[in-house]
Amino acid sequence: MQEKNNPKVIKAWAYFDWANSAYSLVITSTIFPVYYTAITTTKEHGDKVLFFGKWFVNTALSNYAMAVGYLMMVFLLPILSSVSDYHGNKKSFMKFFTYLGGLACIGLFFFKLETLELGVILFALAAVGWIGGALFYNSYLPEIATPDHQDKVSAQGFAWGYIGSVILQIICFIFVLMPDTFGITDPSFPARLSFLLVGLWWIGFAQITFKHLPNGSTNYDKVNKNLIHSGFQELHKVWLQVKEMRTLKFFLAAFFFYSMGVQTIMLVAANFGEKILHLGAPKLIITILLIQLLAILGAYLMSYMASKFGNFNVLIFVVLIWIFVCITAYFITSEYQFYGLACVVGLVMGGIQSLSRSTYSKLLPENTPDTASFFSFYDVTEKLAIVIGLFSFGYIEEFTGNMRNSAVTLTTFFSLGLVFLVLISLQKRKKIAN
Repeated sequence: MQEKNNPKVIKAWAYFDWANSAYSLVITSTIFPVYYTAITTTKEHGDKVLFFGKWFVNTALSNYAMAVGYLMMVFLLPILSSVSDYHGNKKSFMKFFTYLGGLACIGLFFFKLETLELGVILFALAAVGWIGGALFYNSYLPEIATPDHQDKVSAQGFAWGYIGSVILQIICFIFVLMPDTFGITDPSFPARLSFLLVGLWWIGFAQITFKHLPNGSTNYDKVNKNLIHSGFQELHKVWLQVKEMRTLKFFLAAFFFYSMGVQTIMLVAANFGEKILHLGAPKLIITILLIQLLAILGAYLMSYMASKFGNFNVLIFVVLIWIFVCITAYFITSEYQFYGLACVVGLVMGGIQSLSRSTYSKLLPENTPDTASFFSFYDVTEKLAIVIGLFSFGYIEEFTGNMRNSAVTLTTFFSLGLVFLVLISLQKRKKIAN
């Protein structure tokens, strides 16, 4: 049995967030979206691009590509968690997806308009690598920390992720803002160099995690050698357990709906700032950096608030703020309004992710041996939500011709999530009253 609350193991675990969050910041949030929008917007075709013979709105195409990557993982995650349960080798899967994602980012160094198809495919593969690694990373939380430490440890992981990603972002930012200092004459080179650095950073720092994190516990009695069938069988078993646990069931429903909004906003924010407000790379990168720094504060702040007011009360409060963000995004017209909204997003972004993960972990049956299966269910829920969110966002933009409409539509998802959180809160109050 793995010793829990071991500072060395927790530190190694948190380093994985330090390593892979560079992908989230540079590739999904800042430099890649700005670079992609810039090279795919032309005088001849505007924001339309030809991808394998079919025309798409450029930002909708990137949303679709990422959604396809997430959808692939929705089907693969149950199988992967089953294999890891059978062999007790979660760390091996973390390695595989880390190398896949890191190498895909390195390959983006060669992405230009004339290699659009290759670039979009690598962009999707990088997402696959990040998703797969994150599944097994998250599933370690109940194995390395006791329930009373999980909020704090989860917040530490997110905080380290934000710090690490900000450090690399600043390094990339220097190349983007001051190319002449380094004798760079190709205007696309600083962005492409940033993608290369992300891959190296991701793979490099993950080695600290791989060195100290345990391989994972075997769980032979829970799975059989027909691993593909067993993966979905395990998912079904988890669902049968979830159905008998009212609070966990309602929480997963809430998480499903508000994740459609949260994750979509995080993935499209830079595209929104560039396409709607035309902020440009330097202003967008500074804004996203500010968001990351505030997210560090937000992760610890939400952990503290949860200890004072309870996880579900804090989640209700945060979801209400996200609804405000979506409505406000529809009306903003200036860069300063965007900056103000970005500050609000930063404070609630890290908090809702960290608190969601630790809340789910604390709701699991105590001493459950198959945490990978439970976190596979959690990740499938989140990834399916992201697929729906991204497809909805892209389709509404293409259908209405305005990204603002996509943003305000996300309030529907947050509102549905809010309903389930309120039901949980009412249920808890009723129990206390009785």
